[in-house]
Amino acid sequence: MKTSETFIYDSAKRDPTALEELRGIFQYRDLILQLVRRDIVARYKRSVLGIAWTMLNPLGMMVVLTVVFSQLFHQIPGYPAYILSGLIAWNFFSQTTTLAMRQMVWGGVLVNRIYMPRTAFVVSAVGTGIVNILLGLASLLIIVLLVGLPLRWTLVFVPISIFLLAAFALGVSLLISAWAIYFPDVAEMYQLALIAWMYLTPVIYPQEIIPEAYRFWFFHLNPMYYMVEFFRRPIYQGALPSLPLLVVGAGIALTTLLVGWLVFSWKSDEFAYRT
Repeated sequence: MKTSETFIYDSAKRDPTALEELRGIFQYRDLILQLVRRDIVARYKRSVLGIAWTMLNPLGMMVVLTVVFSQLFHQIPGYPAYILSGLIAWNFFSQTTTLAMRQMVWGGVLVNRIYMPRTAFVVSAVGTGIVNILLGLASLLIIVLLVGLPLRWTLVFVPISIFLLAAFALGVSLLISAWAIYFPDVAEMYQLALIAWMYLTPVIYPQEIIPEAYRFWFFHLNPMYYMVEFFRRPIYQGALPSLPLLVVGAGIALTTLLVGWLVFSWKSDEFAYRT
């Protein structure tokens, strides 16, 4: 005769929350895919052009900035491609981190009703950003050809560029999302910070216009400088990032991801009481 076994849950013996969240991402991957699909559909379902706006939005901004700054930066060959490559990388970061923060704050009701890894909202925001950047990449390659720049073998580095950009964006998203749960004003403050951050990053201007004495402070202490360069160089310049640039930039991206994941996981059990 078989007897039923008694299972006792001991909260003191639970796995580290960072590991639980990581395991949950794999277990709930179908849910994350549905969240990505929802974000894309909800954003464009009432639009006549639909998902084409993902490509048209940076193209429109490129046209405006080219008209405004083309005379000032006329020394840059293929300036439209220079701007667009920087804009696509920057838009991925800014839109992804903003969406992740909103997802986490607005998704609090769902977290309180059912179990799901809290990181799912943030990871899905990055997934949505990856879909957008891949669509934007298609328009960028067309502009590169139209301005007379060749497509070189260095394009094989672009997946690594996107991976490092996504890792950095995910780390920042986790940090600011955890912060926004406690302080809702962070969302508005972050929008102001993004504006300043963009102009401190060589997205629309060449880094050569900054005096040599200030480049270290403007660029080498600016994480987004590395991410934009990773994305721009293989496409626009046809060159791979230098080894020092790659080592420092990859270290920043992966360290930010690790710190963001640990901090977010550490505070995740408190989110249900804050939303």
